[in-house]
Amino acid sequence: MRIGQPEARAAVTAEPVRPVRQYRYLDLLINIFVVVLLVSNLIAAKITQVGPLVFSAAQMLFPITYIFGDIFTEVYGYGASRKAIWIGFLSSILLAILGLFAVYLPPAQAFHNQEAFKTIFGIVPRVIAASLIAYFAGEFANSFTLAKLKLLTNGKHLWTRTVGSTIVGQGVDTVLVMVLLFAGSQPPSLIVRLILSGYMFKVVYEVIATPLTYAVVNFLKRAEGVDYYDRHTNFSPFHVGSGL
Repeated sequence: MRIGQPEARAAVTAEPVRPVRQYRYLDLLINIFVVVLLVSNLIAAKITQVGPLVFSAAQMLFPITYIFGDIFTEVYGYGASRKAIWIGFLSSILLAILGLFAVYLPPAQAFHNQEAFKTIFGIVPRVIAASLIAYFAGEFANSFTLAKLKLLTNGKHLWTRTVGSTIVGQGVDTVLVMVLLFAGSQPPSLIVRLILSGYMFKVVYEVIATPLTYAVVNFLKRAEGVDYYDRHTNFSPFHVGSGL
């Protein structure tokens, strides 16, 4: 069953107001999305190595947020994804602020783990800014691409949307975060290598996860009775007012 706005017969000047609906799983999924995002921020300081590959522990977890973004947009529409992205964005800011506040609280004499605590929570402002900008731009690029591809494919061939949106969104995210983090401190050749290796990993991750994405999307469409098409959606990240 497709629940969405009817095809337009004339120029549309504003996004129609969607009727407010209570979904069974949307809030739960948004909560899981935010938890995964915050945990990926906390474990980012751990560097691991598998054979010749060296990567942050966050790279094992962060791509899952893009899978969630695909699910939100595919099932509930771009508006639901926009809501989840903003909640995640504001939650990440809160985590960074409270983490820095905790680091700079004077440690008690009996507390001997200040340096270890600082390693996890003492993120420098440049890292915070780079991560937030890349997350914001990448997630919205991902959701926008998927919503547009859904219209282009008339809802068929889900894999083209999940993979295609990841190619765009993760490309934006990876380029931004690496350039903002390392420009001026690392040679351009190293930055390019970091971008290419991280980008390829994330795209392959998405391709491998496609069967799971299919299963979750199909389950939610049946359970929620919704398959939203963003035909008249205002795609501005800052748009407010449409119900879910």
